[in-house]
Amino acid sequence: MVFETRDQGELRAQLRSLRQARVDEATIRIDTLCGRLTQPTTYRLSRYVADG
Repeated sequence: MVFETRDQGELRAQLRSLRQARVDEATIRIDTLCGRLTQPTTYRLSRYVADG
């Protein structure tokens, strides 16, 4: 996992910075962990790393 937030704006800013760093977008995964009454929605950004 690279980044986790509850704020969509922060997620977008993180994605912009990865794009500016020329990270291959095919290796980026965005998960949305849907919130319920007891848990808020969370956005998780991770990056695939090939097994070396």
